[in-house]
Amino acid sequence: MEKLTIDTFKSMVNNALQNITDRADELSKLDAIAGDGDHGTAIVAALNAVKKASESGKEFKAMLTDMAFSAMQEACGSTSTLIGAFFLGLSDGAEGAELEASQVKTMFAAGLTNVQKQTQAKVGDKTMMDALIPAVKSIQAAEGDVKAIIESGAKAAQEGAKKTVDMQAAFGRARNLGERSIGHADPGATSWACMFASFAETLA
Repeated sequence: MEKLTIDTFKSMVNNALQNITDRADELSKLDAIAGDGDHGTAIVAALNAVKKASESGKEFKAMLTDMAFSAMQEACGSTSTLIGAFFLGLSDGAEGAELEASQVKTMFAAGLTNVQKQTQAKVGDKTMMDALIPAVKSIQAAEGDVKAIIESGAKAAQEGAKKTVDMQAAFGRARNLGERSIGHADPGATSWACMFASFAETLA
């Protein structure tokens, strides 16, 4: 795929919403181990808002901005804030109605940068950043067309999420469990890995 179009990106978001909705109970059960047990519900609500805001989009920057603010208006705690920050960051790095691979790299790098303004979590802290940071770094390093770089990001996100099973949580309520937080995947990393996998699946 030489260019990422608006319609294809909308399909990527729709697929992410569908796949995460299908796994909502699993995500909430993971969250219940150390949190409120509502991550599945929260991220589905945030992505539903993102999807609805995308429907009338004609070009990336305005559409991504609308998607971001729609997510932020959902009462989903940190989930809506971070999803919103990600899409708002994407809007900083996107122009026009179709993007070449180099522009897609710029877009995702901007998305990560904006999320990092909201959280100090890094790789190894057992958070969503264990999926997001490797995904974006892999997209930046990958060669090839749009499909190839998104697939690279999805693979890195999945690997990052799997690694959280063996990590001790350093952020949020989960850190209060200490070593008892080891042995379970982080719900945020799992859902973000699912999102990137869904993006790649759409392009397959």
